Amino acid sequence: MLRHELQPGKLVAGTVLVLAGVLYAGDAGGAWHTPWFVAIPLVTGGLCLAGAVALLTGMVRRRRRDGRMGADAG
Repeated sequence: MLRHELQPGKLVAGTVLVLAGVLYAGDAGGAWHTPWFVAIPLVTGGLCLAGAVALLTGMVRRRRRDGRMGADAG
């Protein structure tokens, strides 16, 4: 089985969007009441957090890659 690279930004984005879906599914099923305006800050904040995580992950990976290449060359 081929292994793939972990992408934490996509994991955060998917988790937040699933959470928004569960909130509205519970509202549609009558389990609880979710106001219509809850989705906007939830999704916006989650996507901003996912972008920050992806940026941080990219910076860490770039630093590791450059560090390994520098250590091998010297």
